[in-house]
Amino acid sequence: MNQGTVKFFNESKGFGFIKDDESGKDYFVHVSGLVDEIREGDRVEYKLEEGRKGLNAVDVKRT
Repeated sequence: MNQGTVKFFNESKGFGFIKDDESGKDYFVHVSGLVDEIREGDRVEYKLEEGRKGLNAVDVKRT
């Protein structure tokens, strides 16, 4: 499982970005990939899955 911090999340649009702890890269997250509700600044763990425009965070859980 990767770990990171929610950089941005727009509840009304249902998507956001997570900044990965190790690589510093930002990964797209869609509301369909959430296990828990998330907000900006939350610490999370997640898996990466290939999406249409690159890697997406899925199975996102708060830690």
